[in-house]
Amino acid sequence: MKLLKFIFFLFLLILVTSCSSSKNFTTQQETNIRDGNNSKPMRLYLITNKQDSILLRKKSTYIKPDPKNKLIQLLANRLIATVNDSVSLGVGIAAPQVGILKNMICVQRLDKEDLPFEIYLNPVIKKYSDKKRPCPEGCLSIPNKRAKTLDRAFSILIEYDKLNGKHYTETVTDFVSVIFQHEIDHLNGILFIDHLLEESTTKNKK
Repeated sequence: MKLLKFIFFLFLLILVTSCSSSKNFTTQQETNIRDGNNSKPMRLYLITNKQDSILLRKKSTYIKPDPKNKLIQLLANRLIATVNDSVSLGVGIAAPQVGILKNMICVQRLDKEDLPFEIYLNPVIKKYSDKKRPCPEGCLSIPNKRAKTLDRAFSILIEYDKLNGKHYTETVTDFVSVIFQHEIDHLNGILFIDHLLEESTTKNKK
């Protein structure tokens, strides 16, 4: 009897641990994601708000790809709704910009037919081209600010997971490459204005 109880307890412990390890979101994150349907935009986090600014400077964490996880799909749909909203219209957005510190970004693929918005999980840049792509940039989280960055790579090799649970490697170029670099920066707590500061510092040293 004691052995059976021990085995049952061990089974429960493994089950709870397994569920916990596969949990992608905190309770607060779940609440924020579920506070609306697929077509409802989420609140944008802005650097002009002190608390928002603190979160935007934090690094995001790994998100376990799971095609059956409805919460991941809901977040993906709401990110797309947010970046397409007339108030926050843009070509890309990262989960930290809606207060979710997870490695998820949404990028408009201007290099594809119909210019679709696509979701990428855990994107990592594996290689940068030596060739640069000077580009005017703006950010949904930085109101009324637009400036040219000079240090974006023209071409990058990236790895990422998709909502279907599969892992991919791809090379992207030109302006789409800039969008990916911009959004992946968000996952590391970096904003495009940081590139401007670096550029300014470099000029001052010359």
